[in-house]
Amino acid sequence: QVHLVESGGGLVSPGGSLTLSCEASRSIPNAFAMGWDRQAPGKSRDMVARLGTSSAPNYADSVMGRFTISRDNFKNTVYLQMNNLKPEDTGVYYCYARYFGADFWGQGTQVTVSS
Repeated sequence: QVHLVESGGGLVSPGGSLTLSCEASRSIPNAFAMGWDRQAPGKSRDMVARLGTSSAPNYADSVMGRFTISRDNFKNTVYLQMNNLKPEDTGVYYCYARYFGADFWGQGTQVTVSS
């Protein structure tokens, strides 16, 4: 079992930046993916970014070039740096981890991009 706790969400103006953090309750080896999903109002939950065993992270097309995912295995933490935020980035952001064949998500943190 893995518990994931997100932090860092909030209200930001268009063009602004936020950094989300997610701390896992146990060490997640690099062999297992961690990442972020997003659920916009009235829409399904979609993948935003993944960082796994490959050298290059995976990003949704809509965030490519604006968001950066990173992880600190010593702190059991994954981050999402979000720059040049747009109103369509609004939603609940969920931390994700895959651990020995099982998928886990956190409770989510709200990000609202509005002027």
